[in-house]
Amino acid sequence: MQLLNLPTYKFKIKSSENKYFIFDIVRKKYVSLTPEEWVRQHIIHYLIEEKKYPISLIAIEKQLTINKLTKRTDILVFNTDGLPHIIVECKSPSVKITQESFDQIARYNLKLEATYLLVTNGLEHFHCYMDTIKEQYIFLESIPNYTHD
Repeated sequence: MQLLNLPTYKFKIKSSENKYFIFDIVRKKYVSLTPEEWVRQHIIHYLIEEKKYPISLIAIEKQLTINKLTKRTDILVFNTDGLPHIIVECKSPSVKITQESFDQIARYNLKLEATYLLVTNGLEHFHCYMDTIKEQYIFLESIPNYTHD
């Protein structure tokens, strides 16, 4: 798999019938190792190991309904009150981050009302704080470290 612009981690990877699978420590199971999943697994480990978010506050592919359509967030991090704190949208490294990527996560956030958004393809990362009063993104250098609320 491609090297990403993230720290490297030790992953459990296995192969079966010419397909590769990676162990997801949040879902506690092996999942198909696609380029997007490679990015997601790096971000999960980054949030846990570098930013110190407890694994218990992280949900993968959380389902939500927007305009009667079922959507799924790639990664959703909750605060200790159980409210959405960070929404992460992961793209394959070959997918350029565009305004459409931000529009997608912004639609999710209309429903979820998270404080932070992260859009990444593993090579480029865009971290935003949602200023709900001014209704705008404020771009940040990175997502803040975990702190008890």
